[in-house]
Order: sequence, then C-alpha cells, then structure tokens
Amino acid sequence: MTVQTTAGVLFQTAEESRYTWDDNFPGYYADVQLFQGSDVYTGKIHINRDLNVEVTGVADQQIEEGIYIQLQETIIRCKRYNFQQFHSQHEFSLEPTDDIGAVTVIVKGESIDSQYKIRDQKICQERRVMGRIALLIDTCDYFDTGAGYIANRYNVMFCNSKTNEVTSVLKFTDTYQKFGDYYIMTKQVVEEYENGISDASLPDTHSITEFKYSNIKLL
Repeated sequence: MTVQTTAGVLFQTAEESRYTWDDNFPGYYADVQLFQGSDVYTGKIHINRDLNVEVTGVADQQIEEGIYIQLQETIIRCKRYNFQQFHSQHEFSLEPTDDIGAVTVIVKGESIDSQYKIRDQKICQERRVMGRIALLIDTCDYFDTGAGYIANRYNVMFCNSKTNEVTSVLKFTDTYQKFGDYYIMTKQVVEEYENGISDASLPDTHSITEFKYSNIKLL
C-alpha cells in the first residue's frame, strides 16, 4: 500500500529529508570516553556493517551498557528505512498549523500512537506514548550535512501519560564529523534534570554525562 494522504506525504518528506547512512555504509570502530562528574571511563566500540554494536574494555558493566544504548539510539537516527513499507498499515491525519508555523501530523496504528510537528520540511517535535510514559522530543537546532539534516540539539521530556506530570528532562547536544563519505557522531553531551527542574543553578537536580568518540576509522 502506498501512503498518499496529505498528512502522510508531509511526514514522508520530513522523514526522507533527514541525513541517513546509505546501504554501502561500512561500519566503523573508535575509542570511547565517558565522563560523569569526576569519573572517566574508557573503552572501544565497533559498529559492524550490519549495524550491530559491540562495546568492549569498559571497567564498569553498567557504564558499558549505557554506551551501548547510546550507540543504538544513534543508529536509529542514522539508519535508512523504507517509509512506504514501514508505514503501510498506519493512518495519518493533520491538525491545524500552530502559532510558529508548524503542522501537526498524527500517526496511528496497531503499535504506534505518535504525533509530530513539522516545519520547513523538518520534524521539530515528536510525542510518543508508551503505556504510562509519554515522551516529548523538542528539536532546538539542526546540522545541515548537504545530504540531509541532523537534529543536533534537542530536549527529551518524560511525563506520566495520564497526568502529564514531568518526571525528568534530558537535554542533548550532539557533534558530528565527516569520515570518508559519512557523518559520524564524535561527541554527545547529556544534561539531566530530575523532576523536570531545568535549572542548572540547582546542582542537586542537575547532572552531565559526556560521550566522546575518537580515533574513528571506517571498516
């Protein structure tokens, strides 16, 4: 089935305007450092051609798992997929344009209940509901690669899906660099605010984690 509704076409255009790795992406390996407060953890990462992730040499297993999850999220953003095939059973609908010129597209299906705000052919907000948790992702800035856009500053708010009570806020700043024909993340800074308090002057509610990737080599 081909997605042909106005809402579907708007969403498809925004999705396919993103920067993604093509089918020839070879994978890469790199050294990784993770900084949390005064603690520094080191290790090595390997993303295979099939986009499977390996993290080795990290002294703390929980930290190693955190690096693995961070890389999986990176792959989800950069992996190319067939829009028509993935969304063939989903329904799309539009809501009125908001006061900043963004159009809201609702996507519903058996396993999806999400809404997206689209402005200038880019996704600027996403809201996903997963049981009792609602996720609100606001994009603040983009990096134009010349072959598609990458969201490189964005905030993620975790809420109770029933009460909308905010439980935590994460603020991401990502840095990408080109290696060969491909853009790869070299750094990510994550600021976490508990209970939705986004005030860095309150150190007991604020923490920073930094992922840094170096010696990146394509396979």
